[in-house]
Amino acid sequence: MYASMRRYKMDPASVDELKRRVEEDFISIVGEVPGFLAYYFVRAGEGEIVSINIFDDQAGAEKSAGEAADWVEENFPSLVPAGPEITSGEVIMHVHKLG
Repeated sequence: MYASMRRYKMDPASVDELKRRVEEDFISIVGEVPGFLAYYFVRAGEGEIVSINIFDDQAGAEKSAGEAADWVEENFPSLVPAGPEITSGEVIMHVHKLG
């Protein structure tokens, strides 16, 4: 399993609009990437968003990063001017609450 995390810094007033557009449009794009398992959209502070994408394999995680970059560039070039900080890697442990 692989994870790709993207941290975006943006105008705090734009976070809700980005969330709405992710729900309406981007989720269907990333959900079609082979190996997709999960997507999380995290408010990480004032004007900071982290998206966490979980895939079966590295190829899916890398493809999702490309899809995200293209989508942000096409839809929000001024909203997220600096681009994201990206961290990706193999998930070496995960825990789910049981029961």
